[in-house]
Amino acid sequence: MPAPPTPAVDRRLFLSSLLGAAAAAAGLSGCAESSAASGTRSAPSAPLADKVPAGTSLKIASYQHVQQVQFRLSGLPPLPFTVSDWVDIGAGPDVINAFRARSLDVANNAGIPPIQAHYQGFDARIVAIDITRKPTYLFATKPGSDIRTVEDFKGRKLAFSQGQAQGVVLLRALKQAGLKYDDADLVPLTSNQFLTALQSGQVDVAPLANQQVPAYLEQYASKGARTLRTDVVDLLNLLWAPASVLDDPAKAAAVAAYIPQWAKGQVWQYEHPDLWNREFYVKTQNLTPAQAESITKLANKPLFPPSWHEAIAWEQETADLLADGGFVKRFKVDSLFDRRFEGIAAKAVPTEYRR
Repeated sequence: MPAPPTPAVDRRLFLSSLLGAAAAAAGLSGCAESSAASGTRSAPSAPLADKVPAGTSLKIASYQHVQQVQFRLSGLPPLPFTVSDWVDIGAGPDVINAFRARSLDVANNAGIPPIQAHYQGFDARIVAIDITRKPTYLFATKPGSDIRTVEDFKGRKLAFSQGQAQGVVLLRALKQAGLKYDDADLVPLTSNQFLTALQSGQVDVAPLANQQVPAYLEQYASKGARTLRTDVVDLLNLLWAPASVLDDPAKAAAVAAYIPQWAKGQVWQYEHPDLWNREFYVKTQNLTPAQAESITKLANKPLFPPSWHEAIAWEQETADLLADGGFVKRFKVDSLFDRRFEGIAAKAVPTEYRR
């Protein structure tokens, strides 16, 4: 999910976070190549249970506590299992680490984290799909920048997160503009470092989530910062879980029971923008009503397709795009999808939210 506006951090902390990220990447590189190259994946075959066994629990990601707020305001019925922990986590690399540590069972991300997990040799599967048709990210420039088009990215320093949606949005934008990856300097960062990197001038451009933009422009537009709109979309908003969770019949049944609530919560949020602005963006994110309204105007209508064919094709295109740049090894993405769950989200929502 998109990162919120974050305050500036001490430069020493910023640099140490970069070193930590680099060390983590280096530590994973060996197992990434060997595991990804093997192409081995366990194929789920057991049918999903009709009921969730008593005593089943899940640890579910709820970035900025979005799901709890949705469930509380919408009045959705209680889940038929125990949520042992609502984990405030959203960034793809953090989710993968939490999956590895067994401190998280289900997460909400874009399409690129499952690809990155595969490359790292971690077996996880997609269980629900929400299609996003409108851009969820804008390219923001540093203060005082003369950049006005994506073509101007040539020769500039661009914030790039290989394991997050922002990374693939940048790659797609470069491709659309006819630029090669080596036409610009891709600076490896995670999305929660983008704002600091822009503020300090370490990068010229960073893709920011729609909800980050109002606060950034309020602070830096007068100093020459601006945003660039493109038609590049990040198509997939998805739920996914480790294979070890989905191979457990009780937990798999709980995941299947969570999917309808997840879908209904998003539909409710979309249909109640004024209440959501007031109760979430203003009360919990400290945005002004005007800033909140500017965000919801850009919101995507939730779309839960009965068939995953489009999603699989998009995920394959994304994986190929990353492979073309040498960021991952080429592979078939079919193994990332647990199709036992296909259609569950669509059945939970009205017809207008299925296509």
